[in-house]
Amino acid sequence: MSTGERWNAMAALVDRSRRALYDYVCRADHPVTREEAAEAHGMSRNLTAFHLDKLVESGLLRAHYGTPADQPRGRGRTPKVYEATGDGVAITVPERRYELIAEILADAVAEDPHDAPEAARRHARRRGQEIGARVRGSGEDLVAQLAGLGFEPEALDDHVLLGNCPFHVLATRQTALVCGLNHAFLAGLVDGAGRADLLPRLAPRPGACCVRLDAAPEH
Repeated sequence: MSTGERWNAMAALVDRSRRALYDYVCRADHPVTREEAAEAHGMSRNLTAFHLDKLVESGLLRAHYGTPADQPRGRGRTPKVYEATGDGVAITVPERRYELIAEILADAVAEDPHDAPEAARRHARRRGQEIGARVRGSGEDLVAQLAGLGFEPEALDDHVLLGNCPFHVLATRQTALVCGLNHAFLAGLVDGAGRADLLPRLAPRPGACCVRLDAAPEH
């Protein structure tokens, strides 16, 4: 799969319903009809057909006309069935958390419309502290929580790299604002979790999170 084809495949899987249908077809041990996929996901047949055909266009599925082996051959037109292309290529769609930053911005505007950016930073840090406190109280590992939030952390000897920005599209449009909120959120998260050994700092990298968790100087 070329780079262009890979990007097309990733774009096709951004829609949650389409991704769910793709996963269903991949897990099935037989070619799947539109009717079967629609029933499995509580979707209309027409919408299911639209998503499945988009997956075929992107090269993730292939389609042909044939009667599934576990169904008797009936009268009328042979149904269209779908199956995975089987090329062994794994497609991973980075996780996004736009609802989180939307809530922070909405609360900030409501609190202080005259200085919403500063209010947003306060709310971002507060939200991070709340989540961090839950992590600390439950004994959960901070890196596991970061993974659950979509940051794709990689713990190294003296720092934690964050391989994905959960706010990617917004960060490309309003970099200073969103990266500042991200930094405040992660600072609050580390603080709430009681991880004095980690120091969030801005360290932008292409295609990754703008924040890195370094070892605090005293540690």
